[in-house]
Parts: sequence; C-alpha cells; structure tokens
Amino acid sequence: MKTNKKIIQITAGRGPNECTYVVAKVLKVFLKELAPELIEYTIVNTISGMENGTIQSVTIQLQGENVEQFLKTWLGTILWIGQSMFRKNHKRKNWFIAIFEITNTILLEVNEKDFKFQAMRSSGAGGQHVNKVSSAVRATHLLTGISVTVMDTRSQHQNKKIAITRLKERLYSYQLEKLSKDVKNEWQNHLNIQRGNPVRIFKGSNFKKDKKVKTFKKQRNALKNDLRKEF
Repeated sequence: MKTNKKIIQITAGRGPNECTYVVAKVLKVFLKELAPELIEYTIVNTISGMENGTIQSVTIQLQGENVEQFLKTWLGTILWIGQSMFRKNHKRKNWFIAIFEITNTILLEVNEKDFKFQAMRSSGAGGQHVNKVSSAVRATHLLTGISVTVMDTRSQHQNKKIAITRLKERLYSYQLEKLSKDVKNEWQNHLNIQRGNPVRIFKGSNFKKDKKVKTFKKQRNALKNDLRKEF
C-alpha cells in the first residue's frame, strides 16, 4: 500500500481578523474530514491571530493513501459568507482564506535507531573525580550530523536519556527552521489570495458547507412545469 506525505498550509494571507477567524474554523472542519479518509496528520507550526481563538496560519503534515485525492477538494481559495464577529456593523460579508501545498519539503521522521551514542569523560566543574568515569554522552543524528553532548549528571544512563530528549528538540527546531524557509518561498506567491472560484464555500456562524442544488432535480422540476402547461 502506497503512503503519500504532503505538507499544506491554511492561511489568512494579508486578510483582516475575520480571515484569521475563518482559518481557525476551517481547520476544525478540515481535521474532522481527515478521520474517515484514514489520513494521519501532524500540526507542524501554528501562528496565532490577533484575536483570541483565531489563527493567522497553520502548517500541517498529512500522511495516508488518499492524501492526494482528499486535497483536490481543499487546495485553493476558501470562502466564508457571514457577518463579522469583530465589527458588527461592517457591511462586508465575504471573507477569503487559502489552502496551498508546500512543495519540495520532506520532514524527517525522528527515530532513535538513527542516533549514535558515544561515551565521553566529563569536563568542567567537579575536579578529578568527575573525569575518572566516562559519564558524559554525545548523541549524534546520523542523517543530519546534528549532535548534543550531555554531562549533567554522574550517571551515564541518565545523561543518555537527557541527550535523547535534547537531540529530538534540536531536530524539531532544525526542521521548523527549514520548513519556515520553504514557507516563505511559497508565501510570496500566496500573499494576495485569489478570490475567484473558491473550492469550498461555508455560510453562517455554524460554518455549514454550502449545498449545491442538484442540476437534475432542477431539470426534472422544469420538465414537470412544462408538462403541466401543455395539458
């Protein structure tokens, strides 16, 4: 079974507070729809909006067999039709955000099997007694070369545990920095969100998805009316 990975961003672009409100609401709908598709997700980074409960942008890594098909119904401009919750008398009713894929970025899976550990003699405060035992531990991530050295305690076992935690934190920061650069490159192309042909339309404070009237139903009703006129 082929498993696909994608990284996407839901963003308000240069939009006002209302758009950051829409991002937060759309995120909930988006994550809810992932479950039946058996798509796993990891929220990589979130930038909060100016108002409580709002989101300027959120970056998500998706993984699953149906990721590409699922995203076809989401990538693009999203429209929310509703009254501003921050400016009650504001006349504008249409608010736009965007969802786009961040390309050329693959987040590493941090796995301890890719860690190399090396015991070292501790140095620094503690005198000769500290140096008698190789209690310090250097942990290196083989795929990136990033390493940390820990000599917090006299126990090599404890220092190893601390080194694992710190190395994972370093790798997470490294990936966020790399992702941030890639997002900036994509961001330049999405600052001005295109407002035409939204892929999704939501309405009202409960964010109900806009239901399209089925064409065949309209055609059937039109035919019935024509028949009544004839007879």
